[in-house]
Amino acid sequence: MLNKIRNAPITPIHLLTYSYPDSVIADQFREIRSNIQFLREKKNHSILLITSPEERTGKSTMAANLAVSLSQQNEKVLLIDANLRTPIMHSLFNISNANGLSNVLRGLSTVKEAIRHTDIHQLDIITAGPEVFNPAEILESHAMKKLLDELDHPYDIVLIDSPSVLQTTETRVIANQCEGVVLVLKQGKTEIEKAIKTKQVLDLANANLIGAILN
Repeated sequence: MLNKIRNAPITPIHLLTYSYPDSVIADQFREIRSNIQFLREKKNHSILLITSPEERTGKSTMAANLAVSLSQQNEKVLLIDANLRTPIMHSLFNISNANGLSNVLRGLSTVKEAIRHTDIHQLDIITAGPEVFNPAEILESHAMKKLLDELDHPYDIVLIDSPSVLQTTETRVIANQCEGVVLVLKQGKTEIEKAIKTKQVLDLANANLIGAILN
């Protein structure tokens, strides 16, 4: 268990680690950040997948705040919204979603063109991009693996916000291509059976589950 995040009022953009860096919540993210950095020192984790057993666990908000917290430690961070079904990162950071991951994977844009610099120092984002009708096929393509290989070097850490494990198939494939997976569980919502099944699915995909965050 990487940490527990307690309930707190959220800002309109949900980025408490940025808006309230001295808050209790921000401090909890710093603890998670420290745990992840320790694991990376031991196992060289540089590309991490943030996922959950099902939707509506606060997974994307966790990924966004964790990315901010890591960048505040002077890490060069890239946050990728790989949830092509229900993307949200462009809304959280109030940036355009016209050019993003779906463009790159379909060969309609270069990686450099898709990367968006944010107002937060050291934090870049690749949004999900325009809606596609075959998200699973696109994310399971060789183009995704090639993209991750390309991004492994310019950034200290790459965080990928993905769809839930039990409700989609593409997350399992992406998880296999990452150094580590962080599972977000929601207190009072995530059933133990689903959490266990999620771990079993990730194990079958040869994914490296490094820890969980209880929201």
